[in-house]
Amino acid sequence: MTEAADENPKADDEEPSTAGADAATTDLLEPSEEGDGTATAEAGAIPDELGVHRTLRADVWRQFRRHKGAVFGLILLTIITLSVMVGLFIYPNDPFALNVVDANQGASWDYPAGTDNLGRDTISRAMYGGRVSLSVGFAAMFFGLVIGVTVGVLAGFIRWLDAPLMRVTDLFLSLPLLPLLLVVVIFFREPMTERFGESMGIWLLVVLVIGATSWMQTARVVRGDVLAVKEEEFVLAAQSVGTGTRRIILRHVLPNVMSSIIVSAALGVATAILTESAISFLGLGFPADFPTWGRLLSDGRNYMQINIWRTIVPGGLISLVVLSVNFIGDGLRDALDPRLRSKG
Repeated sequence: MTEAADENPKADDEEPSTAGADAATTDLLEPSEEGDGTATAEAGAIPDELGVHRTLRADVWRQFRRHKGAVFGLILLTIITLSVMVGLFIYPNDPFALNVVDANQGASWDYPAGTDNLGRDTISRAMYGGRVSLSVGFAAMFFGLVIGVTVGVLAGFIRWLDAPLMRVTDLFLSLPLLPLLLVVVIFFREPMTERFGESMGIWLLVVLVIGATSWMQTARVVRGDVLAVKEEEFVLAAQSVGTGTRRIILRHVLPNVMSSIIVSAALGVATAILTESAISFLGLGFPADFPTWGRLLSDGRNYMQINIWRTIVPGGLISLVVLSVNFIGDGLRDALDPRLRSKG
């Protein structure tokens, strides 16, 4: 009995200690759970305070959408591009179908913008000519952009190349471009057509000539940006660890001047389309049976009293495309400006 009595107090003593340990454990756990809940709540509150993760592309698109003129220009350019690309599959009239009986007609139900002196539909020929004009504009812009960016980056980053490349740029800027274009087209027209065919030869010649005479402004703008970027700390750090010049230009310099390049590209399309229209208007571009907006405008100027739509349609399309591209360039310039993007 005594031993049993002695054992029971021990058991009684152990039970409270166990209960106390459990209570202590519960007390220790509860604050941690509350702390976890608080931490979870705070973690959940961080996205609300800082907002959703924003990328550069999203910021640029957000800022671009706020520019009403740029949005209007993008919509208008998209409509015109889709019209000239797929419009002929929907529009019933053939741009090359001759119908002398319906020659020089005004606007009618069958011919909404009338016909030319050979009875060909004005709208269908404007659609087909838009393909040529837009392709020349984008191809010449790309060719000129490659030259301008290359010259600008080399002149801005490599000191000993700066002076000679800028003197060449100044030389091209001092030349009268339109007479130079006309002379080059006259001299190289026959060799290019003999080698590549009439249509493709003239297309390549016009693209190369326009691109080779429209890179100077891009080169000067890119050079100025490169001169500022190459003094930044990240470029100096890359040079200090022995990174090659080519790698620094491709990985550090070009991405930081991309905004100027994109804006120059947008504006270069408008310049190329206007230049091609001027060459074709003077009769030195594409042949008469290969319509472009400039050629259509040139052919219709002698028939304005009979059918004014022959000049309104191609001239209006040129104006709308140039206007929309300029609006897009303004919107891209504002969207790619980090000072404007930082305002939200």
